[in-house]
This record gives sequence, C-alpha cells and structure tokens, in this order.
Amino acid sequence: MTQTPPARADAVIVGGGHNALVAATYLARAGRDVVVLERLPHVGGAAISAQTFEGLDARLSRYSYLVSLMPQQLIDELGLRLELRSRDTASYTPYGDSGLLVETTEGPATRDSFRALTGSDDDLDAWRRFYAEVADLAGVVAPTLLEPLPHIGNLRDLSDMAVWTDVVDEPLGAAIERRFSHDLVRGVVGTDALIGTFASLHDPSLVQNRCFLYHLIGNGTGEWRVPVGGMGAVTGELERVAREAGATIVTGASVTSVTASDDGVVVAGDGFSVDADVVLSGVAPYVLAGLMGRPAPPKPSGSQFKVNLLVSRLPRLRSGVDPAIAFAGTFHLGESMSELETAWRQASDGELPDRAAGELYCHTLTDRSILGPELAASDAQTLTYFGLHTPYEVLPDAAAAQRAYRQVVDALEEHLAEPFEPLVLGVEHKTPAQIEAALGMPGGHIFHGDLQWPWLEEDERPRSAAARWGVETSHPRVLMCGSGARRGGAVSGIAGHNAAHAVLEGGLVSRTT
Repeated sequence: MTQTPPARADAVIVGGGHNALVAATYLARAGRDVVVLERLPHVGGAAISAQTFEGLDARLSRYSYLVSLMPQQLIDELGLRLELRSRDTASYTPYGDSGLLVETTEGPATRDSFRALTGSDDDLDAWRRFYAEVADLAGVVAPTLLEPLPHIGNLRDLSDMAVWTDVVDEPLGAAIERRFSHDLVRGVVGTDALIGTFASLHDPSLVQNRCFLYHLIGNGTGEWRVPVGGMGAVTGELERVAREAGATIVTGASVTSVTASDDGVVVAGDGFSVDADVVLSGVAPYVLAGLMGRPAPPKPSGSQFKVNLLVSRLPRLRSGVDPAIAFAGTFHLGESMSELETAWRQASDGELPDRAAGELYCHTLTDRSILGPELAASDAQTLTYFGLHTPYEVLPDAAAAQRAYRQVVDALEEHLAEPFEPLVLGVEHKTPAQIEAALGMPGGHIFHGDLQWPWLEEDERPRSAAARWGVETSHPRVLMCGSGARRGGAVSGIAGHNAAHAVLEGGLVSRTT
C-alpha cells in the first residue's frame, strides 16, 4: 500500500475507477471524510493510458478509448481541464473495392458514398430520418441522467412514439430491417447496439436496444470524442480534483470484506480496517456480493476482443480512399447485419466466429500528443480494434487469442492494397479473460453486467434516496457508484455523481457540516 488507510471515515469507496473519483470529489466538497481504496498501484480502472510496447514511446488508451456519455454539466461542475476533440469522419465501412463513408457533419462525400453503395438516395433519406428521431429521443433522456430516475411514462409522453417503439419497445433489428434496405447500412446502424453487448439484434430481452440507447444519448448528440492525451488524461484530471477536494486515495489496498449493519459498515483488507457510515462500491455487483458474503448474481461474460496496435504508417486501401479519412472515425470490418448475426450465432454455439466482426479507430490522427517526439515526427499511428461477438468462453487461452488476431488481419487485408503486418511496430491483445485478470471485472464484462434502462418502470416506486438515484444494493448503507449502477456503463462519471447525491440526500453520513 502507498499508505495505511485511516481507521475511520464518513464514506469509503471500494475501487478507484473513474466513477469512484467522481463520487469522492462530490462528497469531499460537501465536507465529508472520504477514503478511496484501490487494489492496483494506480487509479482509473479501465480509463487509463499505458506505454504498451517496450522501447516505443507511445501511451495508448489501453482499455476504454473514447468519451461520449460524460455530461458537459459534470465536466463543468468538477472543473475538469479536458479537451475532447471531434472527428470529421464518423465511420468508414469498406465493401468490395469501395465503401460507405459517413461524415460527422454530412457533406457531398456522404451523399455520394450512399448513392454509390445502394444505387439510390432511399437509405440515405432513411438514415437522416432515423437519426433525427433518435436525436430527439436523446434530447429527452440525456438531461435526466444527473437527476433522480425519471418515470418511463414521463419520458414516453415527451417522445415521438415511432422512435420510442423502435428503440424501447421492440427488438432493434426489426426497426433496422424495416427502415433500411442495404445489408451494410443495416449493420452500420446496428453496431452501436453491440459494443460490449453479446446479443442478436433481434434478441427479445432488448439488451441490444439498451446498449444502442446509451451509445446515442451522450450530451443529447451521441458523438464519440477523442480525449486529448488519451484516457489517462481523463483519469488524471479526476484524480486531481478528488485530491484537491480532500479525498484520501489509497492504492495497493485490496479489500477482502464489507460488513454492513444498521449502524455502519466495516471495510477490511490485508492489514487494514476502516469503519464508515456508508460504502460506495465501484466494483461489479458480482464482486460486491462476494465481499459482503451474499449470494452472487450470475457472473457476467464479456464479449469483446481488444487489440492495441502501433504501426509505422496507415495502410493503403484498395478503394483509394485516403487512409487519414477512413481510419479517423470508426472503420468497420465484417459488420454488415448478416455478418453480425452469423458471428453471434457461431459464438452462441461456443465457437470463435469464422470471420472477424469489429471496428478500428486511429487516435493519433486526431491527437498526436500520446506519441513521444520521435514517433510524433514520423508517420507512425496507433490503431485500436474492438471486436464483437468474441465472448469469454470462445477465447480461453493465448492460442485462441492469436487465432482471433489472425482473423482481424485477414479481414483488414481484404480491403488493403498492401500487406498489413510489415507495418506493425507493436501489437497487444486483450481478451475478456485478460481484462478480468487485469482489472477485476468479472468475466471481462466492460459494463459490469447488462445495461439497464435509465428510468423507473411503470410499477417502480422507490422508497429510498439510493433507489431514487438508481444506486441501491441489498443494504441501505452500501451503494453502487460504478458501472453496475442503474445508469452505469461507459466512461461517464454519471454513476459516481448519482451515488454521491444519493448519500447526501439520504443523510447516510451521520456527521453534518
């Protein structure tokens, strides 16, 4: 441990991820004694930067890599000195010798690309209508994320019923197939429903719809922006404001038990014990149950295959599209709707899909500050690959991970005018099992479990401040503040904000200021 935790605190936060730092800041600014306990030698959880390749001066966003859902209100309230840059390219999807280019702000290139792919303006017109309706829905939901949970009826009454039905009531795949005709366009729309979520687009559970909603509502726009300096810059700012507020942050502190009673909570670990009025959990509900000695919920299973790459330059494309345009946004591989559904079925049968389905993104086209001077002066670029439908169970070992990586290279080289691997300076794989081992996320699930709707259902009547804010657990003195909270998931800080406000509203800390 970097230091010994105090024997007493108003609030103890278990886990030092980005949400924990947000909660610590709000509570400390409200005059509470706050202790954050993190088992790793650093804070940040999945929102970190690391010099991934020995001898190569590049600090990659090792796990999380873009920012969308973090509300500007939260950034302003915390006083974070962050620069989040927009990208001109939203996505590029190669297709044969051509591809579909979607600009962040639609211009002639987007219109020409849709026409060349589909032969008409029909899917482009459908695209415009659908995303305009989704933006209206985002404008209704996004302002509620830093407030107590709204009631579903209130949001539904403010929304267009057509898009509410498509996104909330029925499997998203049905809406995609009804609205769009081209298989590739359908897949590009559907990918936002599958990032970190293992499901068919037609899954009756609607878990894919919930994932889609979260990926499209950030700040009412859904735009995914590049954090200058990488994800470590985000964590660095959150750690700064937490410490300046007076929070005590202890790293190298593994918590082994959380014992809650009517009067308080005892958090114990190797060589320490802290008495507190309330505990906030930044770890997954599955992990928290074990710490509390409670029956655990089903263990989550992550479904992503992350690959971090450093290349000497971007590869040339068969389509002739400028790589600096194609790789600046989301570069889709094997993500037509039919390919996505096939990959899901094969993985559901316990097999690694025959073809890679995922997406690449180049951070350094937007922000070269993560490269050292020598690399920054060269043509070197970073590439991040996020693979879909590669669950924990189908990537059990290093050999399976190597096969999955080979598939990624094969899928990419189908669209290149040159071999890819001669350009690679460094490569790192992160399977769900490796993420679990490194970060303590059960099953390597990046959301700590399936995402939940960000509202109260028809029959829900919350009886506590924690329930009103969507952060309750099985004990009133233990609250969720991480991705396992009602509005957790992604790098947003929302769960940390809401847990801190539930503590203050509920009077869970006996001392007052």
